[in-house]
Amino acid sequence: MSQEPSSPADPNDAANAQDFRWMEQIKAGDSEALRELIEAHQHRIIGTVAKMLGDQGDAEDIAQQVFVRVWKSAARYEPTAKFTTWLFKITRNLVFNELRRRKRHPTRSLDAPRSGDDDDRPLQYEDNSVKAPDTAMLDNEMQTAIQRAIDALPETQRMAIILRRYDDVSYEEIGEILDLSVPAVKSVLFRARTELREKLQQYLSA
Repeated sequence: MSQEPSSPADPNDAANAQDFRWMEQIKAGDSEALRELIEAHQHRIIGTVAKMLGDQGDAEDIAQQVFVRVWKSAARYEPTAKFTTWLFKITRNLVFNELRRRKRHPTRSLDAPRSGDDDDRPLQYEDNSVKAPDTAMLDNEMQTAIQRAIDALPETQRMAIILRRYDDVSYEEIGEILDLSVPAVKSVLFRARTELREKLQQYLSA
């Protein structure tokens, strides 16, 4: 009867089992379970969407839509894969829809933030020290360059590189999220990394 994974020693399995329990409660209409599930995953989803779209404001709106979909789809949810795989597939669909909408209506504010400065999973390397102004300026310049390079990637490459680099998602799970085989995922990541290296060459060689 239990839907928990068979290897409780794996912390990912324990987290997945908790997600399954929350979804069972949400199916029964438990809004408190939904709140707990959102608290557990919203930061990761907002961070991923912010990197995909290049700004924080829209990321919060899209993340809210993701969890609305979770609530509405709970009755049909079956734990046939990791919960996060299903969650990222919903995220992928909404983000890709937003990217296509932007292509049709390319009117974005020029002063919209380029990177998620408020994101606890930022693009820059973690540094707990206080930086000199020149160092901070260089870091900000590199963050902006990285985000612009990511923005220029095709949407599938962009999603794959973000999931792999910043969310540490396995090749297999990325394949499920993007509907690709593992060899195709590796090929997509290779092309994305090659393009990013070319665009960021001046920083890599400094």
